[in-house]
Amino acid sequence: MQWNKLAKENKAYIEALKELDRTGKLRKINYKKRVNFTIDEDLMNKFRKYSAENGFNMSKVVEKLIRKEIYRK
Repeated sequence: MQWNKLAKENKAYIEALKELDRTGKLRKINYKKRVNFTIDEDLMNKFRKYSAENGFNMSKVVEKLIRKEIYRK
């Protein structure tokens, strides 16, 4: 793996370590961001029901699917 690619993929960690070095405090690296988008209402209702019945956290499922889509090659 090239160093530039590794640094780019882990920019948040590198910045957190820089801040730790500068301030002596380590900040939280992964923040959650509230997003707003539209999806089919029936699909959303089925997803909500499916998640509740199976004990899934809807946000985590969406994050996992986004990662899968972004990093598939």
